[in-house]
Amino acid sequence: MSMNDGDLAAHLADQAGKILLQVRASGMFEGKSLGKAGDQTANQFLVHALRQQRPEDGLLSEEEKDNAERLAKERVWIVDPVDGTREYGEERTDWAVHVGMAVNGAPVLGAVALPGLGAVLRSDQPGDIPAAPEKLRMVVSRTRPAKEATGVCEAIGGELVPMGSAGAKAMAILRGEADIYLHSGGQYEWDSMAPAAVALGWGLHASRIDGSPLVYNQQDVYMPDLLICRKEHADMVLEKVKAFL
Repeated sequence: MSMNDGDLAAHLADQAGKILLQVRASGMFEGKSLGKAGDQTANQFLVHALRQQRPEDGLLSEEEKDNAERLAKERVWIVDPVDGTREYGEERTDWAVHVGMAVNGAPVLGAVALPGLGAVLRSDQPGDIPAAPEKLRMVVSRTRPAKEATGVCEAIGGELVPMGSAGAKAMAILRGEADIYLHSGGQYEWDSMAPAAVALGWGLHASRIDGSPLVYNQQDVYMPDLLICRKEHADMVLEKVKAFL
């Protein structure tokens, strides 16, 4: 089966999402064991498929032992089989599957599946993003919203929208359900790579919260922070967040 990179990313994210829905519908698992079973099953599918379809490329997955060989590769696939394992286990819709590719560290290609909503958003097929309302909406963690995010939201007179996975939060902006995703509580490359690529492909701003570019396929895969928003809001948010850094 020969596909271009964009079609491959979208197909794999979509299929992994369908597998996850089947695992959940089987009734064999619940709670944490459901999350673990889903993670392992989706990861196995994604890793096998990418190694078969793109054997020359590097690969980094949350659920796979890291391999330093990826550091020497220009093209590296970065996947998160279930972003928002807790939400998946709780049978919510705010979880995602991330399949993205970094080229020389830049987030150039991505697909984010939202299986609970039956949607796949991809960097190479941008759509129209609904206009922002007057009162801007900021997506934050359901359980531990970061002080930087709540502080900026207050400073701009915005509204907090608690939501699960990073992918769901980023895609909420594309879907017109939110306007700003500011995260400062620490993440890993697989949490943000595909969502950042999709956001950039759709013409949004995506950077670190000091305004510097997002760089992937690093030896240390920890990424402390992230900002995804409409371009017209980026300067304002980056200015306001300085007070909390």
